Amino acid sequence: MNARKIFGIILLTAGTLMLAYRGFTYTSEKHEAHLGPIDFQVKEKKRVYLPTWSGVLAIIAGTALLVIPARRVDR
Repeated sequence: MNARKIFGIILLTAGTLMLAYRGFTYTSEKHEAHLGPIDFQVKEKKRVYLPTWSGVLAIIAGTALLVIPARRVDR
């Protein structure tokens, strides 16, 4: 397998996951307070949405890399 096919498979997989999950969630810590033996923490969950067109574009690009043959340059 050459690098072109590996990159095509990665793009195809990433595009499929983007369409399936439509984004990802992460947690960020906002505030922290220490009052004697008691600790307080405020954590906030945030969601990042990925547009549908980016998943479709990744699938198309990955498929094109796998299907269309590479050009050979003879010198």
